[in-house]
This record gives sequence, structure tokens and C-alpha cells, in this order.
Amino acid sequence: MKKALSFDDVLLEPQYSEIESRDDVDLSVAMGPFNFEIPIIAAPMDTVCGPEMAAAMASRGGLGILHRYCSIEEQVDMVKRFNDLTAITGEVGAAIGVTGDYYERFCSLAWKGVKIFCLDVAHGHHVNVKRALKFLRANSADNIHFIAGNIATAQAYGDLAEWGADVVRIGVGSGSLCTTRTQTGHGVPTLQSVMDCAKEKIPLLTWRNPPIISDGGHKNSGDIVKALAAGADFVMLGSMLAGTDEAPGSTTFCQSDDGKEYRFYRGMASREAQEGWRGSVRSIEGVSTKIPYKGSVKDILDIIEMRIRSGLSLAGAQNIKELQQKAKFIKQTSAGAIESSAHILRK
Repeated sequence: MKKALSFDDVLLEPQYSEIESRDDVDLSVAMGPFNFEIPIIAAPMDTVCGPEMAAAMASRGGLGILHRYCSIEEQVDMVKRFNDLTAITGEVGAAIGVTGDYYERFCSLAWKGVKIFCLDVAHGHHVNVKRALKFLRANSADNIHFIAGNIATAQAYGDLAEWGADVVRIGVGSGSLCTTRTQTGHGVPTLQSVMDCAKEKIPLLTWRNPPIISDGGHKNSGDIVKALAAGADFVMLGSMLAGTDEAPGSTTFCQSDDGKEYRFYRGMASREAQEGWRGSVRSIEGVSTKIPYKGSVKDILDIIEMRIRSGLSLAGAQNIKELQQKAKFIKQTSAGAIESSAHILRK
């Protein structure tokens, strides 16, 4: 039986480094013709990425994917709002489904200038994704870029590449609000999925090498560095960006026993989310909760970026590609995982 590694199972061995300042580290990454200064994408969730979050991501050189849990008209309005907020040059992505009105939604958003589309489904290694990708590829301009997923295996990565995906989104059942694994028994730790899919790349066949997005399971910046070292080109974040000023769903409340301010955060397969955007509930594979208010996402991104830069510096890596070449993973025991944390807090 195959063993699967998660983020807490491994560490990266420090390497000899000639990087004198973390400011010298280059975190830029390309997604086809689109270039980004940081490898961070805001997840298409209705409590994570609306126009304000997408604009904040663009201003920092990242990418926001506008969620699809609304009418076509409302999503188009989000694109308009994004454009009003950015006087700077920046890309925005938009999520679409793979059935129903997905093509009408795609056309409406493409007409407004969106060039990056995320086929946003829980199980991306599926005939509906195959059918939609092939149809969209055949009925869209060459400058349109498609992100597809979510998937968990090397076979799925290769298949989505063949079906026409420009970028593959990896991670099944690993989101902080996701209950897919406990509800269905299916899933693969995201780190293992990234490792497996990165090995599937064939250097001489560019169409078989779509960039990899590691999506789900990142609890901290260390997990982001591990994902990048394992072969991811980008990470998609939800909980780390939620609870900020720019995240949608600004309803706040104070918990009586501590007086702190909180904001709602919900998985899109939770009962609350399904009732909110669909008006009915099917399979519940997520939960909703509250998280502490964090202030501006720009401050959060500053911290995350600084720590990723430190991670690359410890590996002696000038950029993400060099990190992937130099990275040496080691397994750690459960005792090692405790030692890796601020273990004085456990006393």
C-alpha cells in the first residue's frame, strides 16, 4: 500500500546559501503569457475572493479568482467593480462551472475582458470537466487561459493537460473547511499529490507541463514553501486570506467571552453556503465557522511574502525553480512535528 505524505510529515533541510538578503529572492512566476510577482492565488470562495480581494491581489502582483456562487449578472458586476478599483495593470480570474449555464457565464465574463478562467469543481478528473474543457478550448480565443481541477493524482494531471487545461489545480479534501475525506473516504494529502503530479511533467512536451496550483492544507507559510519545493508553481489560499477587510461577507460579531471581532468563513459545500447560493442542499462536504478579524489583506500578504523569501534563502535558492532543484525533504516523526512548533505553548 502506498504511503502519502502531508505537510506536517516533512521538513526541508537547510542548504548552503549565498543569499545575503531575502530581498534578493525572486518570487515571480509565469502562467502562460501572464506574469505574477508572487505565487499566491486567492481562492474562489464567497467569503474569500470578491472584487476587493482580487484588486488587492493584483496590486501585490498576485491573482484573485472571483467566485461563481452568484448570478451571471452579479459576477459580471464584480468584474466591473474590480476594473474600477484598479487603475493599475492587473489580471483577474473568474470561476465557472462545467454544466448548466457555464458557457453563457464564460461568454459574459470574457466579453468584459476576463482572460483567466477557473473550472471550479470538487472532482476535476471527471467526464463533465473533460467535455467542458474540450468545448471551451474549441470555442474560445487563443488568449484565454483555463485553470482546471481539483484533482489528486498524476493520472488526472496528465489527463487534464491532454483535455486542454493550461493550469491544473491540485488538492482533494484538504481545505480547512472541507469534510470530503470523512464523508466519502476519498482524498490524497495535497503535498503528496503535488509531488506525484510534478513527476508527471515531460520536459520535451510543453502541453504536458501545465503549471501546478497547490490548493488546500496550507496552515502557514512553511507549508507554502514546502508546496513550492515539491513542484507547485502557485498556492491557492482560503483561510489565510479570509477574515480580512477585503474578503467578502463583512458581517462581524463579537464573541461575548473574549470581546474579539470575528468574521464568517464557510466552505462552499457547507449547508449554509449551498442554501445561500443554490437555495437547496445536496451532499454536505464542508462546514462553516468564524475566524478572527485580521485587518488588511495587504499586511497579511507582506508577512507571507517575507516568510516565503526566508524559506528560499534557507534553501540557498534565488527563485522558485532553483528551490525545486535544491530542495531536500526529510521525514519527521510525530515528536519532530512537536519540536517544530512553538512547543513551550504545550506546557
